[in-house]
Amino acid sequence: MSPSELKTCLSSGLLSFPVTHFGDGLRLDLESYRRHVEWLAGFDAAALFAAGGTGEFFSLSPAEVGAVVEAAKEAAGDVPIISGCGYGQELAKDIAGRAEKAGADGLLLLPHYLIGAPQEGIYRHVKAVCQSTGLGVIVYNRANSVASADTMARLSDECPNLVGFKDGTGQVGLVREITAKLGDRLCYIGGMPTHELYAEAFNAVGITTYSSAVFNFVPDLAVRFYKAMRAGDGATMEAILKDFFFPFAAIRDRQPGYAVSIIKAGVALAGFAPGRVRPPLTDLTDEEKGMLADLVAQSGPQTAAKRRVG
Repeated sequence: MSPSELKTCLSSGLLSFPVTHFGDGLRLDLESYRRHVEWLAGFDAAALFAAGGTGEFFSLSPAEVGAVVEAAKEAAGDVPIISGCGYGQELAKDIAGRAEKAGADGLLLLPHYLIGAPQEGIYRHVKAVCQSTGLGVIVYNRANSVASADTMARLSDECPNLVGFKDGTGQVGLVREITAKLGDRLCYIGGMPTHELYAEAFNAVGITTYSSAVFNFVPDLAVRFYKAMRAGDGATMEAILKDFFFPFAAIRDRQPGYAVSIIKAGVALAGFAPGRVRPPLTDLTDEEKGMLADLVAQSGPQTAAKRRVG
């Protein structure tokens, strides 16, 4: 998939990022992972992110990222797979190369490791990663790596394969400045934890799609909410927020790191075996798993969709 084709694809619908499955000794369980990705690929997602934030990218080795991406490509059929990428410049370039070799259709560039950086440093880092690969790249603005509108414009001018901007800051003013300055040069993606809570507001400033974590285990519900947002159906969105997303967020917020842990617990409820999260994250307690199970039961069954044919 060329960078321009990836940009068009990203803009076409809902996105999601499968959790990474672990088995005994917290080693990769790629067989279980493939089954889950194949199931998700039957639903209406424009693309899937392999080894992304909810896929515990921060707990994977570069070699494991490559293995996860390869497994996702094998299972996803015609659904594009975008690989997580990040850390320092040389590690990020190494991961980009592994992802490209594994067949990834694009890269999601997560923040560099640990330290803050000035805009010039962020610019040089992103540019170096973009120039190391032929894949389309999406910059993930969050945490210690928040590019300004001017920095994004410089990068867009100099990196033809920079096709997307994903926001994880929640800074509406900054996002609006970037969408106004760059216009249709990029695809704009919402990336706040449980972005459905923010989707209506961010849609108004040009973030017309987003990555849905709950798509991992309630894909029908996730797609229904997304379609309501795109149709301007506020009543349906409000009903789903009240019935599902607000109580879901209350469980998620009980401990740091639960934004990942609760998704893994949900995937287990959907009949898969994603295993535990890797430390330093912790899993939900039995009580919290019960709370989530009750909530999911109220959301209705997730019907298996027919596999799309390219």
